[in-house]
Amino acid sequence: MKKNIAFIFLICSIIANANVRMPLLFSDGMVLQRNKEIPVWGWADPNEKVEVDFNKQTKTIQADKNGKWMVKLSAEKAGGPFELTITGKNKIIIKDVLVGEVWICSGQSNMEFQVIKTKDAEKEIADSNYPMIRHFGVAQDLSSLPKEDLKAGKWAVCNKENVGDFTAVGYFFAKKLYAELKIPIGIINTTWGGTCVETWTSHGAFQKSEEFKAMIADVPILNIDSISKLYAKQMRERVEKIQGSEVSTANEMFYKEASFNDSKWRELNVPGLWENQSLGDLDGVVWMRKTITLSAEDIKNKATLSLAKIDDEDITYINGIEIGRNTLWDTKRVYQVPAKVLKKGVNVIAIRIVDNSGGGGIYGDTADLKLTLGSKIISLEGKWKYKVTVVKTSLSPNSYPSLLYNAMVNPLIPYAFQGVLWYQGEANVWRAKEYKKAFPLMINDWRTKWNQGDFPFYYVQLSTFNEFNGNSKVGSKWAELREAQTETLKLPNTGMAVTTDIGNAKDIHPTNKQDVGLRLAAIALNNVYDKKRVYSGPTYKSQKIKGNQIILTFDAIGTGLSTSENTENVKGFEIAGADKVFHFAKAIIKNNKVIVSSESVQNPVAVHYGWADDDTEINLYNKEKFPASPFRTDDWEMITANEKYKISK
Repeated sequence: MKKNIAFIFLICSIIANANVRMPLLFSDGMVLQRNKEIPVWGWADPNEKVEVDFNKQTKTIQADKNGKWMVKLSAEKAGGPFELTITGKNKIIIKDVLVGEVWICSGQSNMEFQVIKTKDAEKEIADSNYPMIRHFGVAQDLSSLPKEDLKAGKWAVCNKENVGDFTAVGYFFAKKLYAELKIPIGIINTTWGGTCVETWTSHGAFQKSEEFKAMIADVPILNIDSISKLYAKQMRERVEKIQGSEVSTANEMFYKEASFNDSKWRELNVPGLWENQSLGDLDGVVWMRKTITLSAEDIKNKATLSLAKIDDEDITYINGIEIGRNTLWDTKRVYQVPAKVLKKGVNVIAIRIVDNSGGGGIYGDTADLKLTLGSKIISLEGKWKYKVTVVKTSLSPNSYPSLLYNAMVNPLIPYAFQGVLWYQGEANVWRAKEYKKAFPLMINDWRTKWNQGDFPFYYVQLSTFNEFNGNSKVGSKWAELREAQTETLKLPNTGMAVTTDIGNAKDIHPTNKQDVGLRLAAIALNNVYDKKRVYSGPTYKSQKIKGNQIILTFDAIGTGLSTSENTENVKGFEIAGADKVFHFAKAIIKNNKVIVSSESVQNPVAVHYGWADDDTEINLYNKEKFPASPFRTDDWEMITANEKYKISK
């Protein structure tokens, strides 16, 4: 009996310690990159022999003293499905493996944005039977140190059941590639809404950067629990200093009441995410209050309270009475006000807002922020009082640099792929000038880490969004960020999809992701797949001053300059003299150049085109209907010139 027990214990020990293990990327339904060496890696017992078999290839390797191993399969042509077999003391069989084109899709919410939320989503989902398109969704995760594997993630075949959860930009890109190439397409979706570029960049890249090495020296190297506690302490102290009072839930029960005295509370502009205001980066609970005065006639009418959108959750009160609640961050709040809740004189709207991650607060279209009383509309835009009562103790992706690189990028390396699609920048508009350094740093960092050369890196220029009413007169953070993105084209093998014409000035998440995907695909089809075509719109090249006119020349004009209305008159141009005061200008297309002038500027020196948060009206294209990127011809100091990335201390 003792011999039997000892034998069973020995067998259990072997099973427990002998398993070859693969990264989550290597799983059923995966897509491998064609025409390149294919790294295959995993873990086993120290010094264990591992064999990898794939489509007539066999490679063997011995795990190192830490149990890590990697082989590189020879390049394969597109095809499949195949089986990938990994054999050590155990055997893993990965089924339904395709070989084709693999693209990594990354960035913040506009890349995270799912197919189910796009315009015509029902139609798109109905037309989604493309089993050769596969999507790998990387689970959101944070780490203070580089991780070897992902928290979770799986490959999904493109069909009606799955496609709704795919990254929309990535899917429409893949769909176009598949239509033209007729080979398997894999997209790896590693995204997190509301995140800045610094969290996607490695610690080592910052250390080697003259621009950022002083910043990274202040970042503690701690485990995630320790860094979370430190961050929570720092955030609480920062918020208390900003709002001038303690972060506490002690008096929360009174904040919904009209009689509560909020005179000592600080103010925020509404609509507008608080991350882009004095409160800054914050996840937690914030009360917001607005006082309005109504007449006896007003309160006789049926009342509807519209609060645009609230990120993430709200419980809304009027005069202490709850009138509605919602937990969906991207949904308009429209609440019917029960009879007798409103009263003559002073009325108070109080909202308890819970922000779990990313942006927080009341945001959206000012037209959707109102109290409707019959035919009368009272705008609720402007200053609202606020009080933070809870600061979340858990880290957010923007708490420290590199948190998402460590958890959601490093585990993907060295998976073979063709290129990267990137849609991000909204979270960096406050530091637009610094983005000229931070964005190229991240691109070069990824290229260095993967060691696959200067792989294609194609990104989306921010579309129109009227966040701050920015323009040439007061300055525009969004225009400055677009400029930083344009300048990043100086890096080799980069491409930019201009989207000024397909955005929504009232919504930071435009639903037309189809055209975004198609414009990125046009770049890839021309540059990577030799399907030659015009793939971008005009980009500013040079200016020549002639009397009271400035004559502009452009690159990438295709078969010629045009406008969206096919006229010679171009909208969106401004011109300035040495006084740096810009005036709306007349602009006409002549001989594939744009001639800009204004009666108000007799001695012009500079031109702006589309220099505004909301640049909806601009209309310069080439004849292939690709829009021109916004630009300026001056080098005058901009409003984000002195904004720097800082670590909370």
